[in-house]
Amino acid sequence: MTSATVAPPRTPPSTRDRNQSVRRTRRGWAPLGFLAPFGVLYLLFVLGPTAYGFVLSFFDTSLVRPGLGNGVGFGNFADLLGSEDFWASLWHTVQFTLYTTPPLVVLSLVLAVLVNRVGRGNRLFRFAFFLPYILPSATVALIWVFVLTPDSGGLATVLKAVGVDPPSWLGDPGWAMPSVAGVTLWWTLGFNFVLYLAALQEIPRELYEAAAIDGAGPWQQTARITVPLLSRTTALVTSLQLIASLKVFDQIYLMTAGATDTRPVLEFVYDTGFTDYRVGAAAAASMLYFLLILLVSGLWLLATRRRDREVTR
Repeated sequence: MTSATVAPPRTPPSTRDRNQSVRRTRRGWAPLGFLAPFGVLYLLFVLGPTAYGFVLSFFDTSLVRPGLGNGVGFGNFADLLGSEDFWASLWHTVQFTLYTTPPLVVLSLVLAVLVNRVGRGNRLFRFAFFLPYILPSATVALIWVFVLTPDSGGLATVLKAVGVDPPSWLGDPGWAMPSVAGVTLWWTLGFNFVLYLAALQEIPRELYEAAAIDGAGPWQQTARITVPLLSRTTALVTSLQLIASLKVFDQIYLMTAGATDTRPVLEFVYDTGFTDYRVGAAAAASMLYFLLILLVSGLWLLATRRRDREVTR
């Protein structure tokens, strides 16, 4: 006969093990505690208003009437799609984006590469390029409205001194949008410049030294080493700049006083909600434009990821 084996009795967990378990639980909740204030603010001021705006887009809500008003279904969206003013404002936004996004990406890259090669005065150039970015939009608009004044502005004075008759930079429909785009270029160039400059610091110097030994000049080094290694930074800068240009409002509103030749979509939303008091229609325009920006961002993200996969193969 074989004797049955008896399992040893289970020992209760020690106090030390229980304390470690409690500490692990507390550590797991600690990050959530730090995120809680931001989460509450994000819920109250971002997600909450967004959800409320989505609800408003299906009603004929007005600032002059209490409550949501009458439900109109997709009527506000149908009116927007048939509105010439909405499509005109959308074209102005696209026009501004085309004027600003490519130059802000290319010039930022060029200036960052040049400044990165400068020995003395490097910090001075960094400060000079980034300084305009810290200015508020109202200050930038005030400065450039004075500079672009047709008769007595700084630019007009210089042009008249060399015998050139200056146009009405902000009043002429042919010059207003390029003028605002040029001001935006001067104002926001520093942010992209700093991003590129930080990425350049991460490129190993040994790559340039090896390329120089092989006989590669500065332009060849830039084309074969710098630009390819900055591809992800370029994708990031382009994405941020594209979204920022599509959300333009401040400088156009402050510099052209809401002229219809330069009115972007966000100003159309503002005028619809706070000038015409049609809050429901303004909410519908906001939701429609939000979906458009989301679509553009998603397509750009997919294109960027596909290109990264092809490069890594």
